[in-house]
Amino acid sequence: MPVFERYLTLWVGLCIVAGIALGHFFAPAFQVIAAAEVAKVNLPVAGLIWLMIVPMLMKVDFRALGAVGRHWRGIGVTLLVNWAIKPFSMAALGALFIGWLFRPWLPAGEIDSYIAGLIILAAAPCTAMVFVWSNLTRGEPNFTLSQVALNDTIMVVAFAPIVGLLLGLSAITVPWQTLLLSVGLYIVVPVVIAQALRGALLARGGEASLSAALARIQPLSLSALLATLVLLFGFQGEQILKQPLVIAILAVPILIQVYLNSGLAYLLNRAAGEAHCVAGPSALIGASNFFELAVAAAISLFGLTSGAALATVVGVLIEVPVMLSVVAIVNASKGWYERGAAVRRVAGN
Repeated sequence: MPVFERYLTLWVGLCIVAGIALGHFFAPAFQVIAAAEVAKVNLPVAGLIWLMIVPMLMKVDFRALGAVGRHWRGIGVTLLVNWAIKPFSMAALGALFIGWLFRPWLPAGEIDSYIAGLIILAAAPCTAMVFVWSNLTRGEPNFTLSQVALNDTIMVVAFAPIVGLLLGLSAITVPWQTLLLSVGLYIVVPVVIAQALRGALLARGGEASLSAALARIQPLSLSALLATLVLLFGFQGEQILKQPLVIAILAVPILIQVYLNSGLAYLLNRAAGEAHCVAGPSALIGASNFFELAVAAAISLFGLTSGAALATVVGVLIEVPVMLSVVAIVNASKGWYERGAAVRRVAGN
């Protein structure tokens, strides 16, 4: 794993400190940034988010959709967990932990916003980092590529309905036009731009040209992510200092959701007889979150200073260590997995 991604938690921690300090000492500058809006879209943040998302979507090869049927068991399990279980389980965990168990320790006015942020976080599977996790589990690269391409295709049409449904069930009101605008700005437009750039690079110099371009712009994408986090914590700083337990509390349902859904995907693949090299990536894709999109959507729907934005940032904070722990579990359990009756039966055919 590249050094920057490996220590993402450290960089996020530094962004928390820097953001809180800058927000305290340079409050007028942050007020100017917050006011730079058009149709409720913050322009500086929108620019940063495009820089963050477009390079990641350039890695996605939608031609891989043609290979979806090759690993139909793993594809089916991952789709079930990603789209039919994970968003709904997170909504339930958010209601349980944020809306009930930890409610006395949280600011009353932000409870619904925190739950909304958790729902948004879980509503779309990861696009970029799953290639790293798949490699660490010696996963089947063609499965990972085709699954990501399929998930991104579904995300264009399913993200808004799922978020709208779950927010409605949680009695959280969000204007549909705002939700659809965020999907257009942060999913549809970046996908179109990314695929146009990808096609141009491939036409000019093939895979070598694309790989070289991705290597050059990847630091820009990560820098945009960190700059966005500095802005978020600059606006959230006073609230965090008043409620230091908020981040730890928000991490609880996120952690449970990751282990619950990765474990479920792993066990379902074993029961279906799928190979371990597919089950590992399936479990990791099933548990991961497209946190860059979640941050963008939360800001668009609820604002920079909202509890929803803070909840999505907690997902960024714990992403690397928790996913590395899932990688370790998947690798350590390979022998047990391959002793499964269904796995042996399918492998023998």
